[in-house]
Parts: sequence; C-alpha cells; structure tokens
Amino acid sequence: MFTVGLTGGIGSGKTTIARFFLDQNIEVINADEIARKVVEPGTGALSKIQERFGSEILVNGESLNRALLREKIFKDTSQRIWLEKLLHPLIEEEITNLIVVAVSQYVILESPLLFETNQHKLVNRTLVVDVPPKVQLERAMSRDGASEATIKAIMDSQISRVDRISLADDIIDNEQNPQSVKTRLKKFHQNYLNLANKND
Repeated sequence: MFTVGLTGGIGSGKTTIARFFLDQNIEVINADEIARKVVEPGTGALSKIQERFGSEILVNGESLNRALLREKIFKDTSQRIWLEKLLHPLIEEEITNLIVVAVSQYVILESPLLFETNQHKLVNRTLVVDVPPKVQLERAMSRDGASEATIKAIMDSQISRVDRISLADDIIDNEQNPQSVKTRLKKFHQNYLNLANKND
C-alpha cells in the first residue's frame, strides 16, 4: 500500500492537513492515537510505566496522566529514552497492521515523530507541514494549555526545522492562507494518486 508520511513539529497544524486527505476519502493513520491506545488501562505498557513512575502517574488509579508523564520525561532525557524504547516498537507494529488492512487508494501516516523513529521506514514518501518556530510555540501553547518551557522542551526533542525540511519529499507552508494551502494539497493528492497507481 502506497503510504505518505505526514509530519511536522508540534503546533504546525498536521491535524488540519490530515483532515484534507480524509475529505478525499484517504485513510489517515494517526500515530498519536495509537500511542494513546498502547497505554490504555489493562495494557502491559501501562503497568511498566506505573512500575517506573509510581501510582501518581495514573488518574484514579486507572488511566495514564499524560500531562504529568510529559512533564516528567521532558525534564529528564533518560526517562524519555526509556519510554520511547518501550512504546515505539508497539506503536510501529500497530501502524504496520493498519497499513496492511487499509482500503483507500493510498494511506497517510500522520506522525509527529516520523523522522525521529523508524516510522519513516514504513512510508514511500514524506510530506512536511512547515511553520516558523514562533508560530509553533504560540499555537501549541494556546491549544495544549502547557507552559512555554514544556512546549520548548518538546520542540527541542524533535528534529530541527532545517533537518525536517531537508528530509522531506514535499513541503506545505501552513502559514499561508487556507485557500492557497488547499490548492497546493490538491496537487499533492493528485500526485500521490498517480504514484499509488504506478505502485500497484
């Protein structure tokens, strides 16, 4: 299945871009949603996280307190690396399964950590959503209600804007007006359809 990796830094507007592809009846696999699924109550991964961080990491002794976990791992790199080693293989396995069963003409894998993980190996082409870091910071803070320090720590843990752009096959400037963005996305969509047909 021809797969396009959609990525961008925090606050770049990946969800808005993904919605365009959904509107074209293209399946979107959301890596963040899968990341939530692999730590649902009752999962082995959640038990291991509780063992490591203690019961305070759970809300009402059941579900993961994601905000607290995020705070902890972005204060301590060793904790973040431990968590990534636990979760990334589980996330990758689930993504692979969803790509296999997808039925649309091609698939979008929406992932903030496409290049930082092995997920880039699962895709045929990459589309990067790009905005200046200042815009990322403003959007992410207003959306997540997180502190500037937390958002900056997340941005620092992600691949740099320059490196992300250098690895991209396609780039969408998401600071342009919505109509210009849509026009450009229509061209990308047509190209992906053509490439998917050749891939068959």
